[in-house]
Amino acid sequence: MNADREKWLLLIILSVIWGSSFTLIKKSLDHFSPYQVGALRVLIAGIILMPIAISKYKLFPKKHLKWLILAAFTGNFIPMFLFPIAETEISSSIAGIINSMMPIFVIIVGALVWKFETTRRQITGIFISFTGVCLLAFGGGDNAQFKLFPILLLLLATLCYAMSTTTVKSKLMDVSSTVLSAFVFSFVLFLPSVIALLSTGFVSEFTFNKENMIGLGFVSLLSIFGTGLAMMMNYRLLKVSTPLFASTVTLLMPIVAIIWGVLDGEKLTYLQFAGTGVIIAGLIFLRAKTAVKK
Repeated sequence: MNADREKWLLLIILSVIWGSSFTLIKKSLDHFSPYQVGALRVLIAGIILMPIAISKYKLFPKKHLKWLILAAFTGNFIPMFLFPIAETEISSSIAGIINSMMPIFVIIVGALVWKFETTRRQITGIFISFTGVCLLAFGGGDNAQFKLFPILLLLLATLCYAMSTTTVKSKLMDVSSTVLSAFVFSFVLFLPSVIALLSTGFVSEFTFNKENMIGLGFVSLLSIFGTGLAMMMNYRLLKVSTPLFASTVTLLMPIVAIIWGVLDGEKLTYLQFAGTGVIIAGLIFLRAKTAVKK
């Protein structure tokens, strides 16, 4: 497949998967604590990907171990806890706005750490789309309150995502997307997720009743599709595009969340419709490629 077509297809699919993840997180929090949701999400992905990790262990990038650990913890461990914790205090609309700041953090981290160059056209597109996200979030008349602590948690999570994305692009592109995902969840994060889950008292508290099994089902869906599969696709997207382009998935995710709301009976306001158009218009500016200083 043509690389340009592939990156847009991956971007749309990831937007659908991760845009639906906020709903799965909310459903999971009805049954488990934020810490349990985060630990289970990583652990289940590690178990499922373990056969791949074991069969490809000879490809483990030992010389890039420190970068693999950094990318794993900042992209797939720390945020997995920060988002559920924050979503117990603030609305999904606010969470969506903070999460949509990832391209801005990618520009900052990329410039300061990895010397990525970003064009004015791309920066303009990012801020246009971010304006659209704000219109989309508040266009429904949601009187969401801004709470400082959970917002700081989400900002930290978003910064972590930017650090992971730029690290993977700069240091880990010689490993295939599938194998990289398997190593991240099955080797690097497996033991930390087990320790984290045990520390929550999950093993002693869990019983095989209907409610817990429903909750486990929601977390499993979140882990399989929103974590394991999605990260494979995200790493592939980084291979065929740039960290800035890959990060724009966070600008499309609120649109998916709105669509889920409409399917659930909510009405789409004119302001939200306009916000959707502004987001898409901003993405048009991202066709220019990001260059790296030699």
